[in-house]
Amino acid sequence: MKLPYLLPMLMIGLTSMASAATTYYVDDSTGSDANPGTQMSTPIKSLEKANSIKLGPGDKLLFKAGSRYTGQLKPTGRGAKGRPILIGMYGCGDKPRFDGEGKVLDTVLIENMEYVTIENLEITNKGEKRREWQTGFKLSARNCGTLHDVTVRDLHVHDVNGSLNKRKEGCGLFIQTSDETKSRFDGLLVEKCRVISTDRNAICMRGGFCARSRNWFPSLNVVIRHNVIEDCGGDGIKPWGCDGALVEHNVIRGARMRCTDLAAGIWPFACDNTVIQFNEVSGCKGTGDGQGFDCDYNCRNTLIQYNYSHDNDGGFLLVCSPRPNENRCGSTNSIIRYNVSYNDAQKSGARIFHISGSGVKDTYIYNNVIYVKKRAGENQMVLAGRWGGGWATNTVFQNNIFFVEGTVSYKLNKQDDEFKFDGNCYVGNHKELPKDAHAINADPKFTKLLDGKVEGFEVLKSLMLRAGSPCIGAAKAIPNNGGRDLFGNTVRSDGPTSIGVHEAPAYR
Repeated sequence: MKLPYLLPMLMIGLTSMASAATTYYVDDSTGSDANPGTQMSTPIKSLEKANSIKLGPGDKLLFKAGSRYTGQLKPTGRGAKGRPILIGMYGCGDKPRFDGEGKVLDTVLIENMEYVTIENLEITNKGEKRREWQTGFKLSARNCGTLHDVTVRDLHVHDVNGSLNKRKEGCGLFIQTSDETKSRFDGLLVEKCRVISTDRNAICMRGGFCARSRNWFPSLNVVIRHNVIEDCGGDGIKPWGCDGALVEHNVIRGARMRCTDLAAGIWPFACDNTVIQFNEVSGCKGTGDGQGFDCDYNCRNTLIQYNYSHDNDGGFLLVCSPRPNENRCGSTNSIIRYNVSYNDAQKSGARIFHISGSGVKDTYIYNNVIYVKKRAGENQMVLAGRWGGGWATNTVFQNNIFFVEGTVSYKLNKQDDEFKFDGNCYVGNHKELPKDAHAINADPKFTKLLDGKVEGFEVLKSLMLRAGSPCIGAAKAIPNNGGRDLFGNTVRSDGPTSIGVHEAPAYR
């Protein structure tokens, strides 16, 4: 055959070899480490053998459904764009189970891998005593620059007894970037995971280069969605060092269940442009902090919208920051809109809104419904704090419904000029209420009062406004209001709108 014809055939052969991918099968019962593991009929057996395989673009490392392993799974290798590595399961049945037994810090450790998907695994790591930094699943970017396109889905992480100390915290599902060399993720998706009974936290990020100096190196395109968290010892979901993170459609039932330091349901740290939406957070215990949601310091442009907070001991919302410096920017331009808080802050000393510190600036809280159940004594609706020796500036409450069955108080500590109330609806006994020039003091006429079952977004339809409500069309439009209410109805930006979370038909 002549050379001109051989060259194209040779190129086709080389391309085919380069694109070849291998699937490796692991089965703890029928496998043998003497097998190549590349056929389902001849799987390998141990984690040690699985960890020794260097995975490449398009490769798969699959564990048989129902199989069980002790020790640490630590795969290596990198995929490529359009050809990700897959680590998961094969066959039908229960997810393969990995148990660190408290003898390893991380039951599953994914370090410096990119273009990789990890899915359909059961992970636990409970030992005889708590250990610092102990996790079930750990995703690590260590001294590696930027890692791309990592997906974590359908994991069941449970019973991890890491340290409850915030500075040495354990975690169910932990995402870490290194302190030594700038490292981050670009394209990280955590979805459809169940994280149950983990200490200290459930889904938590942590890392270096988050200071507001030349070293800030945020992770990009981070999405945390459709996860279920129950019985979390400390923080529920905590994005850390991100720009543009999206946290949505998660359910948290029980946070801060065991820790004695500060923790909350969902909150970002050292993040810009975070969107937190369509989440349900309930059952946060204690009042330090114990809120469902938090705009914490070192964050700019946090948007908390369309969420449901209920039965949290510490309250609905914390916005806090000490005075900014070269390493922190404060908590600035936080927007909290179209959320519902029901039966929050029922513990003595709790507060539904806690706004604290001189680093808090330009906080806009509008079109929320705050529903306070009756109890002995009184709740604090708004508490101003002086974290770091100063007070917040320019906090605005507008177009909210404050529906109170008992008594609430407003503890602004003579900072009335920095707390502006305008066009809100008040029901019940409100002590020390600040001036509100366009206040409505009348029944908003909800469809019905919340009672009985309060879990799930479906119950919030009770808070739609009936015809004849004084809140319909009673509010001034707010620019850049998101364009929709809690229920998906259009909200105008060029005319009157409704107070609360429901935009009535006449003003859509």
